[in-house]
Amino acid sequence: MLAAAFPDSNSSIMNTSFTHLHFAGGYLPSDSKDWRNIIPALLVSVCLVGFVGNLCVIGILLHSAWKGKPSVIHSLILNLSLADLSLLLFSAPVRATAYSKGVWELGWFVCKSSDWFIHVCMAAKSLTIVAVAKVCFMYASDPAKQVNIHNCTIWSVLLAIWAVAGLLPLPEWFFSTTRQHAGVEMCLMDVPAVAKEFMSMFGKLYPLLVFCLPSLLASFYFWRAYDQCRKRGTKTQNLRNQMRSKQLTVMLLSVAIASTLLWLPEWIGWLWVWHLKDEGPRPPQGFIALSQVLMFSTSLVNPLIFLVMSEEVKEVLKGLWKWMVTKKTATASESQEPPAGNLEALPDQVPSPESPTSIPEEKPSSSNSGKEKTEKADIPILPDVEQFWHERDTVPSVQDTDPIPWEHED
Repeated sequence: MLAAAFPDSNSSIMNTSFTHLHFAGGYLPSDSKDWRNIIPALLVSVCLVGFVGNLCVIGILLHSAWKGKPSVIHSLILNLSLADLSLLLFSAPVRATAYSKGVWELGWFVCKSSDWFIHVCMAAKSLTIVAVAKVCFMYASDPAKQVNIHNCTIWSVLLAIWAVAGLLPLPEWFFSTTRQHAGVEMCLMDVPAVAKEFMSMFGKLYPLLVFCLPSLLASFYFWRAYDQCRKRGTKTQNLRNQMRSKQLTVMLLSVAIASTLLWLPEWIGWLWVWHLKDEGPRPPQGFIALSQVLMFSTSLVNPLIFLVMSEEVKEVLKGLWKWMVTKKTATASESQEPPAGNLEALPDQVPSPESPTSIPEEKPSSSNSGKEKTEKADIPILPDVEQFWHERDTVPSVQDTDPIPWEHED
């Protein structure tokens, strides 16, 4: 996004030469080494944590789609996560590099496309939140009825969102370029005199179309959805669907509120820079830099909200954890089992089917098994008799052929 650089007061030459410039691509020339270190460090931290969170959300959504559970809300949340991931992969590293340098070293193409690409992703997120709020209201109106939309319609909506998001910030692409100023290579917003009135109108209308109107529409749909959730209290309706509808509404409303609050300082800086008077107060350089860090923080906060508040995400994570635990126990049990060769090395423990003692014992047992079961079922066994036969069974097999077994009882 556009940023105006206003150097420190200890450099009067920079103050007199840079006050009328509009910088682009996140380029902020500064004499303060603290800002050159703090802002890149914050952006790198946001990139790392947000990258992991968005990858988890995308993986869970793709897993649910592979399991045969695709839905409209899942598709829109996936689109939101892809926009966040694109910002963290391609835009935040460019901003961190631009803040850490005193001159622009990233080339003409990066200067021309940096602000445009950021605004494309942010506009796509804003329009996606409006579509999510609309679908959430449709679901809250009748939780028992699943919102079924054809896949072609979903793809058409997603393509329309990205097409509109790509067209709206095109003036930034046209007028951003690199220039030599005071012997330093800079990335500037170079607006010719013919297009000044158009760009002045663009500076007013663009925040209205991308930020204000989508926020109002999303708030309207979320308010109606939450109102529907509060009205539902009859016993005839499914309580589980009502609870899921309310949880879904609260989760998506939290995403919308977080995105609005974290994006608001950047729009304040945008309007301040675009409508700056020659003798008016300048926005502080720290405010401009921190507002852009907050803008990138939306790509960190959104996946954390999904991971913490989504019941479906929690179920997938629990299933993954159970699968890992069972797999670990299965591998441990397999490692503790004796190898197959040891079973063949112990013939004394396993009776051979060809031994002479096993053949005559199996025949009567198999022929008289039915009779013995019926006799045991019909005739009650006294405790003394049962103990006697139990002691007989535990005596070694040698004594079974002894004609005077009572002589050996001692």
